[in-house]
Amino acid sequence: QVPFVESGGGLVQPGESLRLSCAASETISTIYSMGWYRQAPGKGRELVAAIAITGHTDYSAFVNGRFTISRDDAENTLYLQMHSLTPEDTAIYYCNGVTLKRSWGQGTQVTVSS
Repeated sequence: QVPFVESGGGLVQPGESLRLSCAASETISTIYSMGWYRQAPGKGRELVAAIAITGHTDYSAFVNGRFTISRDDAENTLYLQMHSLTPEDTAIYYCNGVTLKRSWGQGTQVTVSS
């Protein structure tokens, strides 16, 4: 069974918003830190944002205040609310544990194009 199922991606214009969801097959309350990652065409996978079970968050510099990561442990779901999207945000977005990685899911495609 796939450990994480990402959804919510799509094709949007610059400046628009998307909300990504990650449904986990396990109870994420047992995962201290969850994160969103992305992989752009021809690039490696990079961390976008992370959130601990305490609610503490960390964001990569390129986020620049545009994204908000959140988690609903009761529903075993991780979210990434994205605003002010730019073409450089185009990538496949994945979720996973931060320190201890599970198998990667299929990801969800975000395409920002004018």
